[in-house]
Amino acid sequence: MGEQPEQYDVIVLGAGPTGENLADRTTAAGLRTVIVESELVGGECSYWACMPSKALLRPVAALAAARAVAGSREAVGDGTLDAAAVLARRDSFTSHWRDDGQVEWLNGAGVDLVRGHGRLTGERTVTVTGPDGAERRLTARHAVAVCTGSRAVLPEGVPGLAEARPWTSREATASPKVPGRLVVVGGGVVGVEMATAWRALGAEVVLLVRGAGLLPRMEPFAGELVADGLREAGVDVRTGASVAALERPAADGPVTVVLADGERLTADEVLYATGRAPRTDDLGLELVGLEPGSWLEVDDSCAVRGVEGGWLYAAGDVNHRALLTHQGKYQARIAGNAIGVLAGGGRLDTGRWGAHVASADTAGPPQVVFTEPEAASVGLSLAEAQRAGLRVKAVDHELGRVAGASLYADDYRGRARVVFDLDRSVLVGATFVGPGVAELLHSATVAVVGEVPIDRLWHAVPSYPTMSEVWLRLLEDCRG
Repeated sequence: MGEQPEQYDVIVLGAGPTGENLADRTTAAGLRTVIVESELVGGECSYWACMPSKALLRPVAALAAARAVAGSREAVGDGTLDAAAVLARRDSFTSHWRDDGQVEWLNGAGVDLVRGHGRLTGERTVTVTGPDGAERRLTARHAVAVCTGSRAVLPEGVPGLAEARPWTSREATASPKVPGRLVVVGGGVVGVEMATAWRALGAEVVLLVRGAGLLPRMEPFAGELVADGLREAGVDVRTGASVAALERPAADGPVTVVLADGERLTADEVLYATGRAPRTDDLGLELVGLEPGSWLEVDDSCAVRGVEGGWLYAAGDVNHRALLTHQGKYQARIAGNAIGVLAGGGRLDTGRWGAHVASADTAGPPQVVFTEPEAASVGLSLAEAQRAGLRVKAVDHELGRVAGASLYADDYRGRARVVFDLDRSVLVGATFVGPGVAELLHSATVAVVGEVPIDRLWHAVPSYPTMSEVWLRLLEDCRG
């Protein structure tokens, strides 16, 4: 390590989508920025999450859409997905787990890259240990931003877990072959999406859920309809089921899942999709008075609370505001702009919906679950709105009754709900479940985030015949 540290205006830890966006904003503000990455530039989303999982799921939806309409149904017949072709397409979307293109983008944006593991070693100081063990010391004139994301966690206390070497989301999205038998533990987004994908590719899938239903953070009907879709696809969905132990005597052999009731399931692989933890355990947080391995609490501009001088920021999963790639990128834009303004001696716009406030995190981030059927939501569920003390009512409509939905698929099944704030006459939440509903979500996001009065939304006329006509039915009931 040289005697003199390398000086930058901004140091970003983590080159996933969040770190890339933050570095892009600070560089655009004229601040010399370096990004530190210990794995692949592009992060979890590009190689082990969003992109590979959606590449696996898109053929499932395309085939289901063809089978849902007379005429195209006969064209595809009883054909199955070509697993090799699907996996090859998945590999192309991950750039075969090479980050050359992402590095080229950083170079074009004028952002320096240092490969290695970065740790805070003082105020505005980061020491990077490179792949060869050599150390480099970096200092920041203005800010250090932690954008290191999250990792899958495995439960403690399950006998045989370590020896069973279960899949996490990384292995589930990157597997080079289709497992013959797969047990999925967890009924959240990763669990239901991977159960959907691998079942469609030919695996026998059992989905084990400790609770009473799937997708517990969405409206209850979302989990119910997704469970119905999984069962129709041949997934064995079991609620109220918990794993007592795992057994894998041979490293390359099958694994036995022992349930709490004594039943034994045999599989080729077991996927645990039961939670995430922040990648903050070895960042030197203790040197700035923070707890290693903890989520980083931030203010609305993503500055970390409790750090004197306000130079430390955290955007994306690590701050636990919203564990979604698009929200991490949004936070990065907010934080990057804030760092740029403060570095130039300006003042932040901190009012609600101000330029330097991540207000959308608290309004309710949008999310799509790419199962068959899809589930999409934004804002508050009915239960969340009631817990928040709002005077609301839920307005529901069966999507299959809309002309556009009946044209989209024969015997279309789906449901829409909006949560209507009776006092302010605005929507505070919306949920859609059904084939192809992902593209309905942004209109709801605009309505919720924009706090558009119902009487004005009434004049936003949906095109005929599209599924968006469901808005007319929902708004009619809101207006009474």
